[in-house]
Amino acid sequence: MTAVETTPRLASRVVNRILAIKPLFNLAKYQARQMMIKRAESIGVQWVQEAETLRSRDWTAEFNQVNYPDLAYPDYYLRPFHAYNEGNLGWEPATEVEVAAYAVHARIWKDAGAEGDARLRQSYHAILKELPNAPNDIVDLGCSVGMSTFALQDTFPSAKITGVDLSPYFLAVAYYQAQQKRQNPPIWVHAAAESTRLPSSSFDLVSACLMFHELPRTAAIEILQEAKRLLRPGGHLAIMDMNPKSEIYAKMPPYILTLLKSTEPYMDDYFSFDIEGAIVESGFAQPTVTCNTPRHRTVVAQVK
Repeated sequence: MTAVETTPRLASRVVNRILAIKPLFNLAKYQARQMMIKRAESIGVQWVQEAETLRSRDWTAEFNQVNYPDLAYPDYYLRPFHAYNEGNLGWEPATEVEVAAYAVHARIWKDAGAEGDARLRQSYHAILKELPNAPNDIVDLGCSVGMSTFALQDTFPSAKITGVDLSPYFLAVAYYQAQQKRQNPPIWVHAAAESTRLPSSSFDLVSACLMFHELPRTAAIEILQEAKRLLRPGGHLAIMDMNPKSEIYAKMPPYILTLLKSTEPYMDDYFSFDIEGAIVESGFAQPTVTCNTPRHRTVVAQVK
């Protein structure tokens, strides 16, 4: 297997040196967060108000419902993510996921605004609808607070859907949202995507939406192998994520790149990862790659 690009580009290496200085790293994280909050407010999403409303709840029942107390968290997951020192293991990130998604995806298209997130997911599901057979059993790896899971459920309403995530805080929010809005709520599993504890050959579709850019390469390869184990013969793996070949990232201003990398610790690993080659080595047929937005791609592969 060969890497797409073996070393980060010059701009990225300079940014890495800047972020290695802790005060500058902390400043970049703060600025990244403030930029997202301001963007959310500019498109009519009340970030602070909506997050505070969620945080004011007593989450004990939901947390106990989804938490698997014996889970050992992998080291890569214990790093700061998305400008949160606790990464994904806390109520602040869990209650801000949805508003953050609206802000991040508002500028995928010039006219998108608050609808950008929905358009992104629709562009992914349009590709999934082209699968030879509609999936009956779907597992959503890295399901977070359930936004991707609910979108899959709307796309394939007859399917049984399982959401898997490492954060019990995220899953507690997903469980709550499902109980509020869904007649047939998904199954939630607190587990690592590389070791789901789910039975082998039990799914027609393994979906990973916006997860792989948050992984070191070793974990990414293990997850591809786990996906192969979970799929029935003829089943499909689908990955929708940032497109490393997009000119948008190549031309990104250094300041914005610095803010982005301060919140995404595994960006270099992801951008240099030959994911297509790794998919084939994990037991899949050669994948198809479709650019579903100006800066995202969907990779689909069938089990051999």
